[in-house]
Formats: sequence, structure tokens, C-alpha cells
Amino acid sequence: MRRAGVLVSLATLALTACIPHVDRPAGYGNPPQRPYRDPPPHRDDPPRPRNDSPRDDRPPQDIPGRDTGEVTTLPAPRPAWEARPVSADAKTIPDTTYVVRPGDTLSRVVDRSGASLEAIARANDLASPYSIQAGQRLQIPGGRYHQVRRGETGIAIARAYGVEWSRIVAANALVEPYVLRADQRIQIPGESSGGTASASERARAFSLDIDDILTGGEPALASNQAPARPIATPRRVLPSNAVVTAPARLASGGFLWPVDGKVVKRFGHGASGERNDGIKIAVPVSTPIHAAADGVVAYVGDGIAALGGLVIIKHGGGWTSVYGHASKLLVQRGQSVKRGQTIALSGDTGFADRPELHFELRKGRTPVDPTSQLPRT
Repeated sequence: MRRAGVLVSLATLALTACIPHVDRPAGYGNPPQRPYRDPPPHRDDPPRPRNDSPRDDRPPQDIPGRDTGEVTTLPAPRPAWEARPVSADAKTIPDTTYVVRPGDTLSRVVDRSGASLEAIARANDLASPYSIQAGQRLQIPGGRYHQVRRGETGIAIARAYGVEWSRIVAANALVEPYVLRADQRIQIPGESSGGTASASERARAFSLDIDDILTGGEPALASNQAPARPIATPRRVLPSNAVVTAPARLASGGFLWPVDGKVVKRFGHGASGERNDGIKIAVPVSTPIHAAADGVVAYVGDGIAALGGLVIIKHGGGWTSVYGHASKLLVQRGQSVKRGQTIALSGDTGFADRPELHFELRKGRTPVDPTSQLPRT
């Protein structure tokens, strides 16, 4: 087993070494810098030269040419799924029948049974507002149920149990906007007997794709908590536990091309059978990448190795755009962007074949051929 672990570690190091560097937004990953101060003088030190230059008491930002350090002291953002660790403390319950008592609500049945409200409603064909009557017999579906805490994300929950997030989405029939609620119970598929996931299952749980980020990347909201307001500039960074939501609707004007270049790989299945959920556009390194439409940045980082530097923008109306292989990222999660605004610079990061942009459009969870939505050139 130790030898296998060493081989996995070596393979991981080799893979990491072949992924080019991505420049994050200003301040991304830089710890706050303390101002330098001279140490106190020692009794044996010679006297220090006196500085008779006049003191300037103006704020640093008002002194011409003065580097205030404003950019380098930004807090280092982390992916939202790293903001709150998840304890794998799900409770396993058997299939049972519950007889409704006088005064019961479905929420009370949930608390007494340990199952999720949605699972009980689906098992008994109950529709909102989930009215039940005394004496009614309800089927309680057995399984492992995790109670969500405020700030937990779907991705973090999946990793805690070593189960792919897409399986949890399917098991719980989760729907857009995929923001969990604090105290919500969700069913964890797989080892209902409480066994641990296999090494291959856990590896898949830690492998992200675009769908995972879109459906499991936002922290759970408390009942009285509102989503964060979008920020206007990358100099301000939202806390990683803030919830970012899409605009209410897609802005007028539709989508524009994010770069001007040649499409070198089209949407769909290629000649060798691989599927491309977007298009690849060849452009020189450091070409400005523009937002295809107004929206709010949902993700900035390099968490998907194949795509390298990555920006994901939510546009409203269920639309999302994706920009991969960037060499420099110029926006922050939660930032409001305008159609045509520069959000990154192109590159060949990730598993790019050449300097290029990987560009996707999605409607809900479904990839859409971007050329069907972009102006004809």
C-alpha cells in the first residue's frame, strides 16, 4: 500500500509539473504585507543618521507616485468549497412507515425520521405546500442523510464522503439554482451500510468538471441570509463563504465573440470520438478575453487541470459562459462584468494544444453550441 501511495504521489507531481503557471487576479494568493520598520537600536550601535526631510502627513493614496500596496494586500481568495470543512456525520436510517400524528407537519416528520423533506415528498407524491393529515401513512425512504450546515458546499460534502457530487445531485433530484439550505438534509448515495468509499471513488469525488462547479460550488444559505451583492472591482474580494447568484435575466443584446480568432475545434464529438462541450479559438498569447454578455463571475481559478486558467460567468435566464486556458485572470468571484469587458488574457495553460481559448455556453446544465448563439462572422 505504501508503494502504491508513493506512485500516486509521483504521478500527481508529474501532472502538476506539466500544467503552465496561471496569473491570478491582483492580490490572489498573496499574504498581507506588513510595513517595514527599523528594529530598535542596540546600546552598542553607532548613532543613526538623522533624517531632516520634512514629514508628509498626507494619506498614502494622495501622495503622487507613492506605491500604497493596495493591490498586494488583498486577502487571498479560496474556492468556496474550501471555506468550511465538512464532517462526514450522516445518519443511516432504514426504510420505515410513519403514521402522521395530530398537529404534525412534514417538517416535524423530517425531524423525527431523519430523512430529507424532499425524499419523503417524492416517495409519497406530495406537492408543495406538503399538506398531510392525521392518520396518514408515509413511506420513509432509508439511506444515509447528511444535515447541511451553513456555508457548506455540495463539492465539499461530496469530498467528505468520497462520492461524486453528480451522484448526490441525481439522488436528491436537485434543481437550479443548486444552492443548499442550512439544516437541509440530503441523501448520500453509495455505502448505505456506512462503509468507506474505494480509492477510485474518492479520486472521482476530487476530480472537478464545469457541471460540478455550477451545481455544487455555492455555500449553503441560512434561512435569514441573503446572497451577496455583486462587487464592481477586482480590488475588493468577497469572502469565500459568500453566495453568488446569477442576474435575474439575460441582458438584451445577446452574446458576442469573446476573442477574434480562428475556430480550430468545434462543438460536439470529434473525429477520435472525444466530446468537446465548447469551441477552441486559436489566438496569440495574452490576447484580451472579453465577457460574452453582462453577468456575475461565478468562478475564477485553475481547479480543473485540463482547462488551466478558468473564468465562469453567470448571465441569468439559466445561461452560463466558460473561458479556459487563460494565462492571466483579471476578475474576482462575485464581480459584476459588462458585455465586452476584458476578464482575462489568453494562454496555453491546462491541456491546450496551442495558445487558444476554450469557450462554452450552457443553458442550465446543458452545453450549447456557442456558434449557434454568436453573431455570424
